[in-house]
This record gives sequence, structure tokens and C-alpha cells, in this order.
Amino acid sequence: MGCGLRKLEDPEDSSPGKIYSTLKRPQVETKTDIVYDYVLLDFSLEGSRPTVQYVSSLCELPQALLPYYTQGYVLAALHPIILSVGRTRALPLSLLYRAILTRPRPSKHAVPMCHSVPVLRVEEWPLPGDHLTGDTVRALIDRVNSSARGGVRFVASVIQQAGGGSGSRVSSPTRGCRSPPRTPPRTPPGERDLENGGCSPDLRLMVLFHSWAAGCTPLDAQGCCYHQGALSMRVSRKGQVVSALEADWLELTAAYYRKGWSLVDSFVYWDTPKGEPVPRSLEGLFVYEERSMAPPANDTIVVEQWTVIEASNVKTDYGPLLHTLSEFGWLLTCVLPTPIIRHDSDGNLATKQVVFLQRPVRTPSVQQQNQAASSRSEVSNRSVSRGVGSPQTEELSPCSGGIGGFPVFGGGGYSSALSHLEEGGFEQDDGAAEVTCM
Repeated sequence: MGCGLRKLEDPEDSSPGKIYSTLKRPQVETKTDIVYDYVLLDFSLEGSRPTVQYVSSLCELPQALLPYYTQGYVLAALHPIILSVGRTRALPLSLLYRAILTRPRPSKHAVPMCHSVPVLRVEEWPLPGDHLTGDTVRALIDRVNSSARGGVRFVASVIQQAGGGSGSRVSSPTRGCRSPPRTPPRTPPGERDLENGGCSPDLRLMVLFHSWAAGCTPLDAQGCCYHQGALSMRVSRKGQVVSALEADWLELTAAYYRKGWSLVDSFVYWDTPKGEPVPRSLEGLFVYEERSMAPPANDTIVVEQWTVIEASNVKTDYGPLLHTLSEFGWLLTCVLPTPIIRHDSDGNLATKQVVFLQRPVRTPSVQQQNQAASSRSEVSNRSVSRGVGSPQTEELSPCSGGIGGFPVFGGGGYSSALSHLEEGGFEQDDGAAEVTCM
């Protein structure tokens, strides 16, 4: 044993993580035509460390990631590892960021194409006020769509706030950043506030896009459109600090995945405005990408995973599971960091993150259908009954250490984190994926 976290301070949530899926485990582990390679890189804005690269600003990411882009990798997600929301001062390592890069595993018969290497670019957008609101995020999505009509593809965004909060103080924040595009004459309501009056100089959004050389934009990146989707969580607090959360991840996202959309980003209104009562639920918005080419519906996996940081290095995280799932064609599209932070018995920081992966729905053959029916029968004989529409969850116990810094390309050598799940651990009751978005 000894594969998971040491016991955390709060006994009610000491498990290494939970996993949810629209599929049963045998279907999750079905091979597909695509296998992904992943690289997980950690960056610090406050000095270099043995396994962490220093950048003075997130605007330097395109240059820092260029060696990986030349080998076919592209940025899939970017997130802060530690969120200090609701705390009087920023926690140590609040300037530590994780970049996840991916590429389809090269085939011997693949023909290189010019659109395989997009250019990563970063823009800095000032935000109004001192915290996010629904109107602000909707205006941001409108602005992302305006940029997408110019032939770019939205990748991710990171909020930064001088002096702490969800981001942290950054030296020369605009170094290497592009200025935001001029607003067209007719703007969506609230968009003007993103550029002019009412903006706080301390709160800004770093927005990352992919662009291509003229004539090399891939078909699936042309005419992308971005939509908002509801995000609601039930939370527990210790004072102003969020200490636990629950969300119906599959129920929230099912309707959008059935359309073939991809979940690419998320915004949560973690901060409580001064003078207002502390809520027991939190709202936010997911950002979904709709492509011009009609894609198939997507299945999904959602993982609530504890990340443990020893000194300044990531010790345990979602890396081993990600590399295992990559062999079955699962693509990571978004990571939601949370302000839930605790210490293990060794004094290491542990924080919870929510990881979203997707894969196109496969049309089962007759043989697969028979195998699935047999597996369903076996699982039903061992499982207790569950309410219709209740998503299955299982505890994860990843035995491989986390990836801090610069791992070997392809992430080989990781033991299968899925092997620690009970048989049928991915079981999803019939009809659960048909729940409409709230």
C-alpha cells in the first residue's frame, strides 16, 4: 500500500482523488486510433529551481515553450498550482504555474503538414473591478469570439492580481505581451469596460491564443465559436476560505459534450464581495469551443485530484493518470485549480485540482456490444444498487510520483493508475449522460 497521500488534516476528505466518467472502465480502456503524448512543465515567476523554469512574466511562455512546439507539441491547458483566494496573504508558491502540452503520437506513416505547428501568443486584458462577475466573464467570451473571427484559436486564460489573490505580483507584466485588439465600433454590453473606464490596474487576464501562418490554418480551427455553460458548486468554508467542494460535473457538462463541443476554460467567482454573507455555493462559467466542422459527441472523464508539493517541487499529482489515459486516446482540455489547501503530516502543501478529459464517442461493434453486456452483467452482480442518473465515483490511489519540471517526452514508465480502481469503477448508470445541463 502506501500509494496515496498521507492522512490530511480533515478526515472527511483524505482520499487522493475521485474520478467520474460517462463510460464504464472497460470502455475507458479501449484503444483508439489516436494516442497522445503529454509533457507537464512547471514555471515560476519568482526565481528558478532545479525542476522549475523561471519566467519573469507569463508573456514569456511562447519563447519558453518554443522547443516543444518545434517537436509538434502544443499547449493544452495552463493553470496556477496554488490559489490564495480568501486568504489575508498569498501562500508560498503562489507564483508557480503548470503548463500541459500535448501532441498526437507521431506515426511512421504521417506526412508533416505546415499547420501542425501553430504560434502561441499571449495578450493582456485589464479587467474592471476587483473581482470577477458574470457580466465580466460574458464580455470576455464575446471578446474571445471577436478574436476567433480573425482566425485564431482560444487556448486558455489566467487571472493575475498584484499582491496576491488568484494570481500574484508579476515583474514587468506586459513584457512581450500583445496589446489587446481595438474594439470594433459595435461592442457587446460591458466589453468597453474591459478596455477603458472602471478597470482595476491590479486585476488582469492573460489570454492565450494559437495562430497559424497564412494558408496553414487547419480546417478544424477555422470558424471556431465559444460558448458559456453553467458551473455551480456546493462549498464548505472555514471562515472566508473554501475548505471543500462538491459538483455534479457530468450533469453540468453532458449537454455540451453531446453536441461535440470541447471544454477549454473555466471561471469561478471565488471571492465574496465585502459586506455580503458568505455563500454555501459558488457559481461560475465553463467555456466551450464549437468547431465549424461537425464533430462527434464526446465522452468525458473528470478527476478531482490532490496535488502535493514538497519544498518547491510537485511530488504527487494527476500526471501518472494522465499518461495512462493518453494510451486510450483521452485528451486533456482543461484544469480547474481550487483554493482548497491543506497540509499532510510531513508539512507539505496539498491542493485540489479538477481535471477534464474528453474523447469522441465510439460506435461499438456487435462484438463490443456483447462484451459490454457481459461486463454489465458481471458488474451488476457485485454492485449495490444506485439511483438512476447517479454518476459513479471511485477513489484513486496513484502510486507514481508527480511530474515536477521537465519530464521525458511521451511520459513512459508510469504505472497504470487505473489498475487501482475496482473492477467496474467507471460504471455509469443508464441514462445518466442524458441529464440536461442545469
